[in-house]
Amino acid sequence: MEETAGWPEPVVRVQSLSESGAATIPDRYVKPVDDRPSPSDCCSSSDAASSTDGGTVIPVVDLSSADAARAVSEACREWGFFQAVNHGVPLELLRRARAAWRGFFRLPLELKQRHENSPATYEGYGSRLGVEPGAVLDWGDYYFLHLRPPSALSPDDKWPLVPPDLREATEEYGREVAALCERLLAAMSCGLGVGEKRLQEEFGGAEGAGVCVRVNYYPRCPQPELTLGLSSHSDPGGMTVLLADERVRGLQVRARGGGGGWMTVDPVADAFIVNVGDQIQVLTNATYRSVEHRVTANAGAERLSIAAFYNPRSDLPLAPMPELVSPPGRPPLYRPMTFDEYRLYIRRKGPRGKSQVESLKADDGDR
Repeated sequence: MEETAGWPEPVVRVQSLSESGAATIPDRYVKPVDDRPSPSDCCSSSDAASSTDGGTVIPVVDLSSADAARAVSEACREWGFFQAVNHGVPLELLRRARAAWRGFFRLPLELKQRHENSPATYEGYGSRLGVEPGAVLDWGDYYFLHLRPPSALSPDDKWPLVPPDLREATEEYGREVAALCERLLAAMSCGLGVGEKRLQEEFGGAEGAGVCVRVNYYPRCPQPELTLGLSSHSDPGGMTVLLADERVRGLQVRARGGGGGWMTVDPVADAFIVNVGDQIQVLTNATYRSVEHRVTANAGAERLSIAAFYNPRSDLPLAPMPELVSPPGRPPLYRPMTFDEYRLYIRRKGPRGKSQVESLKADDGDR
């Protein structure tokens, strides 16, 4: 796989900007007017937060219910997002993982800097996506790690040694979330009428699927109405399972129809927020669609979330499943491409709405 170059400019940690006490943000973080959130989206807590729609509870699916598979499929068709409750991942593990990563981001900067990342793999401590010089940046830091398959596990030097329980908690968390994703893929497959193992097969089987985690840290921002914690994007991988910060709202989802406004999500306690990624949109020939989302910054509170990504085996060419293609009425909408090739787009350009998956659409002559 072709690798990207290094960072085009010196990397500045957003947390250090936040803790400097400055009353304004650097110009590099000021978004174009059309991309800025409304001032009401940048309140200090989930209780006080409000947006133009008053906050949105996306579909909530009880995974212990008898009709969970139907509900998962319906949510993926209609929304591309849902909140999963009674998911089977131990709640104590959720709290351990959150506590460990909060501990990491509270460390002195010099300790965190030992794990600084590069755009070649993004593994480690980071503060930007994309390598375009002069790009407008997001107000957030993160830590990125590969957990599966074993051949892709991030090497020891990419793992923080402090807090001491961070690696154990994160690896256990990854195993539990991977098992959950296998169940969700089976439910999605059943909803497509292609057999419950079909999507998992396209991912390269449970052994071939990839799991990685990105822990997002959004420090307080003195001018949250001018910037974003994470710019609008759809997730390039297969499926995302997000453990949101229940204290501080920030995730916004594009309203259905694509041209709609932004809806602020109200996280349900102890739930996961699950969303369809671009690879599932491709495999299902847009039966299930990934949805644009973004994260707002906040003036009065920091925010931490843990996003686990469940991805197809990176070297397998992916295209719409033959069962979901029936020309001329339902032609294949996307050209084949491996996930390795596909994710280079965001590594070069950073988050860019849904332009990534749109760029993969097949020309009329290919159909």
